[in-house]
Amino acid sequence: MQFQHPEILYFLFLLVIPILVHLFQLRKFKTEYFTNVKFLKELVVQTRKSSKIKKYLLLASRLLLLTTLIVAFAKPFFVAKDHKDAKNELYIVLDNSFSMQAKGQKGELLKRAVQDLLEHTPEGANFSLLTCSDSYWNTDIKSIQKELQNLKYSATPFQLESILSKIKAHKSAFRKDIVVITDAVGLDSKNAGSKSEDENLYYIISEAEKTNNISVDSVFINQTMDNFYEIGVKLSAYGDDFKEVPISLFNRKKLAAKTLVDLESKNKTINFTIPKADFHGYVSVSDNSLEYDNTYYFSISKPQKSNVISIGNQEKSSFLSRIYTAAEFNYSNFELTALDYNLIEKQDAIVLNELKEIPQALQTTLKSFSEKGGNIIFIPSEEASAATMNSFLSAISSIQFKSKNNSNKLITKINFSHPLFSSVFEKEVTNFQYPKTKVSFEIGNTAPVVLGYADQTAFLSSSISDVSTTYVFAAPLNKLNSNFQNSPIVVPVFYNMGQNAQKAGINVLQIGENKSFIVETKLGKDEIVTVKNNQESFIPLQQLLNNKVKITCNDNPKEAGNFGIFNNQIPVNTISFNYNRTESNLENTNTDAFDNYKEISNVSAIFDTLQANRSDNQMWKLFILLSLLFITLEVLIQKYVK
Repeated sequence: MQFQHPEILYFLFLLVIPILVHLFQLRKFKTEYFTNVKFLKELVVQTRKSSKIKKYLLLASRLLLLTTLIVAFAKPFFVAKDHKDAKNELYIVLDNSFSMQAKGQKGELLKRAVQDLLEHTPEGANFSLLTCSDSYWNTDIKSIQKELQNLKYSATPFQLESILSKIKAHKSAFRKDIVVITDAVGLDSKNAGSKSEDENLYYIISEAEKTNNISVDSVFINQTMDNFYEIGVKLSAYGDDFKEVPISLFNRKKLAAKTLVDLESKNKTINFTIPKADFHGYVSVSDNSLEYDNTYYFSISKPQKSNVISIGNQEKSSFLSRIYTAAEFNYSNFELTALDYNLIEKQDAIVLNELKEIPQALQTTLKSFSEKGGNIIFIPSEEASAATMNSFLSAISSIQFKSKNNSNKLITKINFSHPLFSSVFEKEVTNFQYPKTKVSFEIGNTAPVVLGYADQTAFLSSSISDVSTTYVFAAPLNKLNSNFQNSPIVVPVFYNMGQNAQKAGINVLQIGENKSFIVETKLGKDEIVTVKNNQESFIPLQQLLNNKVKITCNDNPKEAGNFGIFNNQIPVNTISFNYNRTESNLENTNTDAFDNYKEISNVSAIFDTLQANRSDNQMWKLFILLSLLFITLEVLIQKYVK
């Protein structure tokens, strides 16, 4: 036992006073003799004995009364088990990612966690609250009550390591108590953080009752017809025992199609046919689980012709005119000597077909063209040196040529997962008529391989930048060197390389993805591009590229939806934004990530546990009660002891 005011214990010397008073107040008896002496002697002996016992009892009660009062004022206590952590700072990490939309026993997990914090956090408790999207430092529950009540789900997945880094960067002279409230969906053990000497780690698991969930993962153009698009909607089912679910297609909030889907497999693609025109809408499914991944927004602009030119010998480039037809492309071929450099910036793709040399002026122009979103297709010349070609390629890609190979090689490998083939094959093809080449260059393996030789080297590689792609062949494609022009695969390869995805594809970005989008519009002085819909408006990062603007939206918008892109209130394009689908699998929980943490059952237990382990056991109230007991005892002695 320890005392908060030990100096008061010196008053225990005052206990001498009642002892002295007791000694000095002893009465002396005078003997008197009269008749019936025998009877009186017995009475005197009895009176003296009872009086003596009463005085001793009173003395004891008064001594104990003074003792308990003095000790009570000294404030005795027993030191708490974790008294060294009594001044620790409390940090609460609240997971508000979309997986917390799942329903537990008392409703949505996030709403239940917020309600528990509001109900069970002491008003005087000081703490810091961090979520996936916001931080509230050194606050209390009253100060952030409205913010908690209005807390929305975050488009940013729960990244515990990032939040813990913020806490560690927050300098403090005290140790830290960190409490994590999460469902542990998608949590990586490597990113859960390790316990340091100045931290105590705790966690509370919010558990969903049901883990079944259906997610709309993507929408893509499956087939392009004369007057229609066939679009594919990819669904993922997590869990088991699914019933038929309705799926609906909307164009500008008007129902365009609806059907029932039987999810007999984990992944399924549903096809819809829509007119070949502007489409600005979404596809939606209905299930009783997460809501955020039930809707997928997408925009399709009215198809425009892509502009493609090839630079090289007319005869060697003749096969391109059969691919880039007038119905879908504005295609021209130019000899190098007849090329008008002013045409380059207006193109979507440029084919460099077996040029022996590339003038420095053309290299500079093509580099600028690539940086502004144009695709470059490079076919090497047998007569060009690897060093000369590498000098040009290094400015626009990571692809480099190595040595020349003069032996016949078969093209046998197709990278079916490459974006170039996203809607080309219904299934993977293993046996087809293999094209071959006679002379080729070896390509370094740093870039993704689109088509490959039988010896595992690359025939066609791609280097993808933020806004454009550079495609590089390993061999000349003229008929003397290769029969690739006669292969069926030549059409989809060159068709997709020359196509501008924003002119003939789906305009979709993922919120939080650092990906750029090219807008074809010309900005005047002090003009900017704005992205907005009826609920939200923001100004993205933008870079002028002559008659184009490159925009980057970063973490905007805050909510998924269909948006318009405006140049001074004039609509110039449409675009759609969707949430990351990483939170869709509710079965992907990982509580093993909390090996270094101590589990707490609920929010109220946070403060009960910390207070019980760190609050000293105060004993002064007990001594006050004992003082009252001894006062009562003295009164009873005075009244009933003769």
